[in-house]
Order: sequence, then structure tokens, then C-alpha cells
Amino acid sequence: MKKRIILSRCERIGEYIIKKTATVRDAAKKFGVSKSTVHKDVTEKLKSVNPNLYKSVREVIEKNKAERHLRGGAATREKYRTIRAIRGK
Repeated sequence: MKKRIILSRCERIGEYIIKKTATVRDAAKKFGVSKSTVHKDVTEKLKSVNPNLYKSVREVIEKNKAERHLRGGAATREKYRTIRAIRGK
């Protein structure tokens, strides 16, 4: 029973990542589990449960991984804009 629930969660997380082009962190928040759990679900367990879904999820994860430095830079830029705006007031 518990194993079926976990395997079902793997598929639901995978479908969510593809549908929303979500990051591992976004999926973890949505499903109320840790980033490690999401990562393990979609990189290890999903492969045996649904190989086609696994391939699609891997593409999204690789794309997100390639773009993460851009998102980090944008977050840092926004942080310092906010700080400057507060100090300017």
C-alpha cells in the first residue's frame, strides 16, 4: 500500500514538473516534501515506474539546472534593488 502511494506521488510530481516546467524546489513546496525526496522520486523511482515520463522530466530538470545561475543572478539583483529602495526613502 505505502509503496503504491510513493510510486503514485512520483508520477504526480513528474507530471507537475512537466506541466509547470517547475523546479525541484517548486515541486517540493507544492507536494509538501523535501527537495531531496522530489529529486530521488523523479531521478530514481520514476525511471522504473514510467520511463517515458522520466525522460520528459529529466529534460525539464536539465533545462532548469542550466538556467539556475540566471535565476540566482536575478534574485540577487532584486535583493539589492530592494535594499537601495529602502535606503533611498
